[in-house]
Amino acid sequence: MHPKEFRKTKNGTGHFTNLSLTNCELHIGIDFTNNDAINAILDDKENNCFVLYPSKNSINLNEEKIGDESRQTVLFLIDSTWACSRAMLKESPNIDALPKVSFTHTKQSAFVFKEQPQAYCLSTMESTLCVLELLKMHKIENINTKSLKNFLTPFHKMVEYQLYKNTNTHS
Repeated sequence: MHPKEFRKTKNGTGHFTNLSLTNCELHIGIDFTNNDAINAILDDKENNCFVLYPSKNSINLNEEKIGDESRQTVLFLIDSTWACSRAMLKESPNIDALPKVSFTHTKQSAFVFKEQPQAYCLSTMESTLCVLELLKMHKIENINTKSLKNFLTPFHKMVEYQLYKNTNTHS
């Protein structure tokens, strides 16, 4: 998570994502090159690491499975603005060197009070749900359907609250 996202608010979608996933770690910073915890994950031969980031060479999860049965699949999610995420990858060659993963979706972000740079852009939590659905489809994750359906509940409640707050403070 970019430090600006961490400082901004404790109810951002990166925080919600972290709280909603059982096997999730939150690391704050821009340059993770010498981060012992990150490098331990990357250097662990039991892990098969990827980073969720669209690029022309990214593996599209809609079409291709990632990982293998013999190692644990680890997916790094970057929680920041698009401009800051590019800077984080540039400053963290250890993460930037990982295979990139992306997905194709037809969803529109429900993060309606925050402007997205492109129509296809989703919040961290919405992107995570898309990835979880695809990992389940590929049988990489075993997540029950009810958990997936309820995954965005905290996010939707937060959006609802922000819209209510914005409406009532401008009246």
